[in-house]
Amino acid sequence: MSAVIEAIFWLTALLLVHVYMLYPATLFVLGAVLDRSEPNELPRELPTVSLVIAAYNEEEVIGAKIENSLELDYPEDKLDIVVFSDASSDNTDSIVRSYADRGVRLERIEGRVGKTECQNRVAERVDGDIIVFSDADSMYEEQAIKKLVGKFGDSVGCVVGELRYKKYGVEAESAYRTFEKIIRRLEPRVSSGAGANGSIYAVKRSSYVPLPPDQISDFAEPLAIVQQGERVEYTSKARAWENTGEDVESEASRRVRIGTRSWHTFFDYVGLLNPLRYPLFSFELVSHWLLRWLTPVLLAIAMVTNVVLVAISPNPLYLVTLLGQFGFYSLAAVGWILNQSDRPTPTIAYVPYYFLVLNKSLVHALWNVIRDRNIITWETETRSESD
Repeated sequence: MSAVIEAIFWLTALLLVHVYMLYPATLFVLGAVLDRSEPNELPRELPTVSLVIAAYNEEEVIGAKIENSLELDYPEDKLDIVVFSDASSDNTDSIVRSYADRGVRLERIEGRVGKTECQNRVAERVDGDIIVFSDADSMYEEQAIKKLVGKFGDSVGCVVGELRYKKYGVEAESAYRTFEKIIRRLEPRVSSGAGANGSIYAVKRSSYVPLPPDQISDFAEPLAIVQQGERVEYTSKARAWENTGEDVESEASRRVRIGTRSWHTFFDYVGLLNPLRYPLFSFELVSHWLLRWLTPVLLAIAMVTNVVLVAISPNPLYLVTLLGQFGFYSLAAVGWILNQSDRPTPTIAYVPYYFLVLNKSLVHALWNVIRDRNIITWETETRSESD
């Protein structure tokens, strides 16, 4: 029995180390050898682009987003700007209509059907060779469209840009977001990107796959494109910026919604886990998503087995690992206390606290999946931050 518990403990520990340390290191080494990433070069003849902006009750930002889109460095006769409104009940629609004389088109979708279904319908109505999907609060850098277009090769069906955050006018990046960017930059060098973000990604219109409404589009579309034999690229040169005034708790709430929908989406693409058909991509999918979503389960197993081993094994190493875990959770508790009191939180306490809050949201998302609950529509948060 002791040997079995030891095996479970070390396997669990290895999986946790793999997700956050060995996986990025492996990507770095394989990427240096394989380097499948496409060069960022514009074609001689620029393709037509349809910029599709998602909106639901976005009267606070939609005007600024349209102005930002009109200022993009892309030929005016090759850029079509379309805003879809998922049955907005505020002034979003009237603001968009006020830009009709500047070529901006409103597509109002009735019935509050959710972002994915809206994208399906609008994708059928646009004519661009490439469709760029964006959120209403995502402000693009001037060259963003060109940088997305430049990454498309013959085998590339989707290109993902980089989302960055501002708070009080300056860049504000968490350790989690920085880690995620590193992974996204490395994956296409090995096989293919294993996801997108809804703020800035582009799809060849000929490659677009209509999705079930209950799937989360910026996760499902890249998977569907890989499933049909194409690749997903990533470029950090195509940048979108968003303001973030959210606290850790509101971020966790958003993660519950994303995690719930992602689990439901994942079940529709389990065929991509076949290592014989997708040897490298299946490795990415398991390492980047599946094991990370299961991190709270792995943490619980590691703690329970470690406590048992301290009780039954004379090996002092298990006492050291247990104290290490208690130390980590103690730092997280300090981070929580300081955050609740609105006092400055040092990185050494904030990172464990943020990590555990996000893993709590993963538990909530997994529980939603077990109960067969999904979240189809989204609510727009009140924004108070400014550039």
